[in-house]
Amino acid sequence: MEKHASCTSMVVGKLASADGSIMIARNEDCKAAWPKRMVIHPAGDLPTDYVCKETKLKLKLPAHSAKYTATPEWTDKYGTYEEDGINEYHVAMSATETTASNQLVLGFDPLVKKGLNEEAMLTVVLPFVKTAREGVKRLGDLIAKYGTGESNGILFADDNEAWYFENGSGHYWVAERIPDDSYAVIANQISIQEIDFDDPDNFMYHEDIRSFVEEHHLNPEPDHFNFRKIFGTNERFDAGYNTPRVWYGHHMFNPIQNQNEDPESPNLPMLMKPEQKLTVLDVQRYLQSHYQGTPYDPVGILGDDRSRHLYRPVSLAKTQESHILQMNRPHSNDIHWLSMGVPSESVFVPFFADIDDIPVQYKRGRLPASLSSAYWIFKQTSVLVDSHYHEFMPLLKDVQNKLISDSINMVEKADQESPKLKGQKRVDYLTDASKTFAKKAMHEYQALAVQLIEKMTDYCELVYNPRETL
Repeated sequence: MEKHASCTSMVVGKLASADGSIMIARNEDCKAAWPKRMVIHPAGDLPTDYVCKETKLKLKLPAHSAKYTATPEWTDKYGTYEEDGINEYHVAMSATETTASNQLVLGFDPLVKKGLNEEAMLTVVLPFVKTAREGVKRLGDLIAKYGTGESNGILFADDNEAWYFENGSGHYWVAERIPDDSYAVIANQISIQEIDFDDPDNFMYHEDIRSFVEEHHLNPEPDHFNFRKIFGTNERFDAGYNTPRVWYGHHMFNPIQNQNEDPESPNLPMLMKPEQKLTVLDVQRYLQSHYQGTPYDPVGILGDDRSRHLYRPVSLAKTQESHILQMNRPHSNDIHWLSMGVPSESVFVPFFADIDDIPVQYKRGRLPASLSSAYWIFKQTSVLVDSHYHEFMPLLKDVQNKLISDSINMVEKADQESPKLKGQKRVDYLTDASKTFAKKAMHEYQALAVQLIEKMTDYCELVYNPRETL
């Protein structure tokens, strides 16, 4: 199967957000049509003897697994690829942001063919941790012991803090706590920079990473320990494919500071303080972005044909799903926001973390296509819009804008009503609210699809106008 090589991630600390929430978010990119579905695993759902589908790695899992949400593939032939979720202890995880390690490092610590890869990472970590920090440690210990066959970045959060984890070779890894007043945008490159080995509150790492780097003379700046420079890449491919997406994040959230930044600069910082505090809608806008307002927008009117196709945008036709895991919310109403298909043409649906059911259409996802699946309902409308993009996009925007406002209204109402309820009654209320809105979003997109099909008739080659014969 084609690897998940093109994701884009964002993290927002609680003092950088307008409402004090912590957000980890990512677009999961793979193929133009590769369905996803959503599941809620009940507690105790995983076997203790676990075999990774892709690499055949055998793991002994803890006896008890926590309840958690996830978005697996439509088929487990190549692995589960559960990708994103929130567990019953309100720990969130998103795995993975594919990165690349340099050949010098890989010469001394090669990737491991039968190690722990993306397809199983969330499944063997998220159900077994009670804090984000525990998630970092569990994943780090597993990679140090068994190795991995990929270079990846993984996001963790709970109701207190967010962490970004990167492995730079077969076994060596680091993780950095995202400062509360900062955000980060990450695009398929090793991104963590300076490591402070005397600050355990904000950095975690493989216990032997310093000796490994020193032994093999890998550090080009011995007075510093810049993980990106030691383990990462700086190639022409990065300049066109990766760094422009980071640049555009700065363009959106630090426009004054961004004025003199080069979209191809290899030195863009991972961590930034936004000029204004960010909302969940700001994160949605970034995940839906394609260089709007710049000459690099592939569907824009600025620039020329070369500039409009020069850089890889954040939102792609090959995005399978996009998610925002919003933590530290009022009354523990953390939210798994999920957008099926292409985020710029879909909508983010809020599923509260503590729910115990979702609409059946979101549980489905398969090939060949079936409109009984939420993925295909949103995907169909997206493809129809693409057929006459500039004519149909205003119609889509009207639906998106209405659903965005309605989603915020639903969440606000739940935040007011759910604290009055306890136990299963609270769970039932949140489940019903999530399911009702999720169905509404599907129905709005289905109605729009019918409207678009009707309008497309006017574009058919076999349309006949009798006036043309007069």
